Amino acid sequence: MDDRVLKLFTHLSYAADIAASHDNIHIFSHHDADGISAAIILAKTLMRAGKGFKVTLLSTLNDDTVREIVSCGAKCIIVSDMGASYLGTLDDIDADVIVLDHHKGDAEPKRVHYANPHSFGIDGQDGGCGASVSMLFSIAVNSDNWDLVQIAFAGIVGDKQHLKGLTGINEHLFAEAKRRGYVTCADGSLIPRGDLMSSLYRSTEPYIRGVSGDVDGVAALLKDASIDQARPSAGLNDAERRKLSSLIAARLLRQNVQKEVIEELCVPRYMLKDWNIDAGTFASLLNSCGRSGMGGTGIGLGLGDKKCMSDAVLKDAETREMLAAVLREADRKGLEQMRHIQKFSNDSPGFTGTLCESFMRFTADPNKPTVGCSLSDNIVKASARCTHAMLRKGVDLSMAMRAAGESAGGGGGGHKIASGAWFPPGNEKKFFDTLDDIIGQQVSAR
Repeated sequence: MDDRVLKLFTHLSYAADIAASHDNIHIFSHHDADGISAAIILAKTLMRAGKGFKVTLLSTLNDDTVREIVSCGAKCIIVSDMGASYLGTLDDIDADVIVLDHHKGDAEPKRVHYANPHSFGIDGQDGGCGASVSMLFSIAVNSDNWDLVQIAFAGIVGDKQHLKGLTGINEHLFAEAKRRGYVTCADGSLIPRGDLMSSLYRSTEPYIRGVSGDVDGVAALLKDASIDQARPSAGLNDAERRKLSSLIAARLLRQNVQKEVIEELCVPRYMLKDWNIDAGTFASLLNSCGRSGMGGTGIGLGLGDKKCMSDAVLKDAETREMLAAVLREADRKGLEQMRHIQKFSNDSPGFTGTLCESFMRFTADPNKPTVGCSLSDNIVKASARCTHAMLRKGVDLSMAMRAAGESAGGGGGGHKIASGAWFPPGNEKKFFDTLDDIIGQQVSAR
């Protein structure tokens, strides 16, 4: 085990002792694939230890939602995949509080037991996510919990921490998961999984211009590939798979998708032994549930409920179809351009970040960060994404979104490559103008 991972694991053993001293624990986590994966791991860990627990999923952590944590009344609280920006407030809770996060914070707690890869020299952007840290916590509680590593990989892939190769905590988890037979690698592909007609129609990873969200476009693509529309992707022979992959790649290149992104789409898939699906499929199920307000269904499927699994499959298909339609319409209209950023508004608040990432990777100007905003519960929530090439030019969305959010009366934070912000309605112009200026300064400084 890497010395940095070992030190984090040792640190988490103290958190395990804290949890062991309580009979009931309240888990708060983010509502995306990583946050739900982390919550499932924690819930299963506590269940196996004979502890009572409650799970609450949050769309964001801001002044309003942190008050929900403060006032929950539990004597032991675990916050996963969030919390780094509110350590001072969490310090004031009259309870034992454990924070398992991977986002950068700007303070050190006095009372909170805080575990974050960044504190141990591991980059939380790609070397360890909320589910990764929660998995180490689970092993610290009981080494018999290694089977839960399969769920952790839904979080790792959901946060796209596998695209440049596994590092840090994730690398350690995979080595052990592979040795124990829980996770194996399969070849990646540009071809979506499942029935080709429906999977290509609903495809957003990749979003294929003229195909995604277009029945006639799917039929034309399959005709060009000489493949019957009723075929499943798993039934293709090698020649058919190569031809269809080449046609998809050619379309992506014509829509100016970066070669780096196309290569990322072909990275290995992680197959989960006990679930008979790959981590990407699991992540999509959890993400669709959480962002649609069906977080309980996501938790339930992770705990093994068959009805929750069937409901999640239906919701995921519906969600991917909706996203493909939104992407197709926005692709037709184009994003609103500012000097240094490009932006859009969205009527489906839970999916702004998902759409933002798809725009950035498949249709938007690759030289500007993409930012989306939506109104939810009388708060404007914004999500931003950039590329690794932009990071090399000096872009830091975590800092930029935090500063722009604060300038508009709110806050923000996250990772350099993917971040969020929130602020009161009516301050959109202030937020976007400030963000545009900050990104311009970051790039010019290089």
